[in-house]
Amino acid sequence: MEKLTTPKIMRYKCKRHEQFNFDPKHAALIVIDMQGYFTSKSSHAYVPGTPKIIKNINKLVAEFYEVNRPVVFTRHIDVDKKNLMCRWWRERIDKKDSLSKIDERLDAAKGKVIVKHSYDAFFGTSLEKFLKRKKIKHLVITGVVTHLCCETTARSAFIRNFVPYIVIDATGAHKISHHHASIFNLARGFAVPVKTSELLK
Repeated sequence: MEKLTTPKIMRYKCKRHEQFNFDPKHAALIVIDMQGYFTSKSSHAYVPGTPKIIKNINKLVAEFYEVNRPVVFTRHIDVDKKNLMCRWWRERIDKKDSLSKIDERLDAAKGKVIVKHSYDAFFGTSLEKFLKRKKIKHLVITGVVTHLCCETTARSAFIRNFVPYIVIDATGAHKISHHHASIFNLARGFAVPVKTSELLK
């Protein structure tokens, strides 16, 4: 991964975050698009740092399962070739492709899998209804890609009145500069940045 030349950008925290006290009793974990398409080294879309991301996500998944809190895994599938995302990236993720499956290194057995077709995990899915049915107020966001699906979902969660927590070391992008810029922007108006260790406490 490229080296970040401006370490000050890692100072995500600001005072307004202090008013949001994380409540595990009303929290859900969402794991965004941890599919082979992004996690396998054989894929051209492989996200560097995936092993560390998976390690931290697994810690959170295990903890959420342990305290019987919801864990949602999203699986991105492109169904419309004319969709703007397909036009933008000039390719599509087909559900028949083995790389479209959630990485086997993640324990999704007891979680809920939601198929999505856009950057936003809420758009055109049952995610919002599911979270409201479970009385969720806080949404912990992990996965890939930070500045695309993770950021869009965090913003969408905020608009729907869920408090988003973006996990700095359990999300990733192809470039570290994109990752940091995304979290920096989210921290200024949409989400509380946290580390895996902070949540586990």
